[in-house]
Amino acid sequence: MWPFSKKGASGFSSSSTAEQVTVGLDGTSLTAIVTGASSGIGTETTRVLALRGVHVIMGVRNMTAAKDIKETILKEIPSAKVDAMELDLSSMESVKKFASDFNSSGLPLNILINNAGIMACPFKLSKDKIELQFATNHLGHFLLTNLLLDTMKKTSCETKKEGRIVNVSSEAHRFAYSEGIRFDKINDESSYNNWRAYGQSKLANILHANELTRRLKEDGADITANSLHPGTINTNLFRYNSAVNGVRIGVRFVFKCQSLNSYRGYPDPQLLWEGLSLSKRSPDKERSSHTMLGPNGLMTLFGRLLLKNVQQGAATTCYVALHPQVKGINGKYFSDSNLAKTTSQGTDADLAKKLWDFSMDLTK
Repeated sequence: MWPFSKKGASGFSSSSTAEQVTVGLDGTSLTAIVTGASSGIGTETTRVLALRGVHVIMGVRNMTAAKDIKETILKEIPSAKVDAMELDLSSMESVKKFASDFNSSGLPLNILINNAGIMACPFKLSKDKIELQFATNHLGHFLLTNLLLDTMKKTSCETKKEGRIVNVSSEAHRFAYSEGIRFDKINDESSYNNWRAYGQSKLANILHANELTRRLKEDGADITANSLHPGTINTNLFRYNSAVNGVRIGVRFVFKCQSLNSYRGYPDPQLLWEGLSLSKRSPDKERSSHTMLGPNGLMTLFGRLLLKNVQQGAATTCYVALHPQVKGINGKYFSDSNLAKTTSQGTDADLAKKLWDFSMDLTK
């Protein structure tokens, strides 16, 4: 990550790590659920929360991977309280079973981190016949949150501690379809664009948190709901894109976002873009893959200058979930462990309510 990132009002920046933003915090009386905890920032979020004493339940599809992660965490932190439960966010049946099993366990729930997601995959329908990115990134978390809400309300009431719901969104919400959410074309393969669909699902994460905030306030519940951009991170979310395409997409993304505070002071992304174009035209594939202009060299250069590592990528999630600076803050959007701004669609209350009603109908 670019080393000269500027600290925001919180005292943290894009270079801050999850450990750094939680130094000195004690979460020993808290229980959290982290979805998508078997890889990437979900794993690091789990590790750091466990380091601070939080009892973490990993909601994962791959129980074998979760077992390995738990063992690794326990080797580092013998006192860690980490458990795993099977959860497939693309399946409503799986979500319902997970929520039922957790609610029956008698465990409290202070923090819900809706982290799991897929990115820019080819068009596919979920088990419930809903476009896969919308189903996994938004709808599964929408249903999960609703099913766990009573337990969270009970916990906050009994412990007198604020509950927190954290939706991991993305700056990609800026590149959703022009109408924001395509209510009438969610499953329309003919007009499907994998990156627009990803942006749509990330916009939905923000709108979900905003409408949930309004409803929780009406209920008088001591629970906050916020969304965040973790940063552009080189994780297995890029698995549907080649190295070259992943870099091209990443550079384009940063180039479009360079007016944002998060990217000020970085080298001109257009120069990286032009260098990548040269590398793609190189006739010497074997040589180019091992030079700065080759795919591997550019991925390394791009990663060092513009991408966060996993430790930095999990920082904003851990900050919003645990830090006392966020107490009482509700319905906001964070980036680099600081308050940030969304698009106008991201603050559209009517769009948020329409999405809520639409999601309720789909999850009945």
